[in-house]
Amino acid sequence: MSARRALRALVALVLAVAAFAPASAATPRASFNDIEDEVMCVTCNVPLNIANSPQADDERKEIRRLIALGLTKQQVLDRLKSELGNEVLADPPTSGFNITTWLVPIGAVGGVGLLLALTLPRWRRRSGLPDQGPDAKVPELAPDDLRRLDDELGRAGI
Repeated sequence: MSARRALRALVALVLAVAAFAPASAATPRASFNDIEDEVMCVTCNVPLNIANSPQADDERKEIRRLIALGLTKQQVLDRLKSELGNEVLADPPTSGFNITTWLVPIGAVGGVGLLLALTLPRWRRRSGLPDQGPDAKVPELAPDDLRRLDDELGRAGI
């Protein structure tokens, strides 16, 4: 019976702690610094954290007001987006046609990498460059080239 009583007391304690836990622990408050670098000034077209205009100041005031109301980061971003449009977000949405702003650069870099991986070995074989191994034979210089090289090295003091 005492084990059963101890278990009931433990369950009661856990439920009491859960009931009186602060609500803010479940929904974290938004941070101004965290939001400011993800929002654009709609008139300057630069991130809000480096914008310097009356519109940027108005946007900052609005963000602080929404944070003071207790909104989460996503709620603040959604509210700004509904008031100012998609242009207010520094990162374009990852759905619909806007996904091309993410996929096109990734595809371009991947395509260039693939092109280089396929063409560089062929280009090197065609160029006729001598083998660079330890037993590679160094081509002989023509007598005129050898004399010019000696003259240049002499002038350079080498």
